[in-house]
Amino acid sequence: MKPTHIEHLGIAVSSLEQTIPFFEFLTGSKCYSIEEVADQKVKTAFFKVGETKIELLEPTCPESTIAKFIEKNGGRGGVHHVAFNVENVEEALKEAEAAGIQLIDKAPRKGAENLMIGFLHPKSTCGVLMELCEQPK
Repeated sequence: MKPTHIEHLGIAVSSLEQTIPFFEFLTGSKCYSIEEVADQKVKTAFFKVGETKIELLEPTCPESTIAKFIEKNGGRGGVHHVAFNVENVEEALKEAEAAGIQLIDKAPRKGAENLMIGFLHPKSTCGVLMELCEQPK
C-alpha cells in the first residue's frame, strides 16, 4: 500500500452552518460541496487546500458515530480522522490486514464524493482513525 497523498482531514463539528464561515475564512475558499451520507448518519462539507481537502462532519442523529465522538470530546468535536488516497482501496485493505492492522471495514464501501472507502481501527494505528480512499473511476 502506497498512498499518493493525504486525501482529507475529517473534522467533527456540531453545526456546519456555524462552522463553514470559519473554514471559508481559514482556507480562503468557498465550501464546494455539501452532502448527506445517510448510511453514516452525517452531513459533510468540503474545502480544498491544495491537493488536500478538509471534510467537516455534522451528525444527523444522536446515535451517529460523529455525535458520540463530539460528546466524548466535551461537545467540542475536533479532528476525527486522517484519510489517505490509494489507487485500490480493496487491495490496500487486504495489505493492511496482512500486516496485522485491525480493520473496521473488511471491504470497501461508498463514502462522500463517491469515493470508495475503508477505515483502519485506531487500536492499530497509533490511536488515530485512518481512512483509505479510492477516487471514482
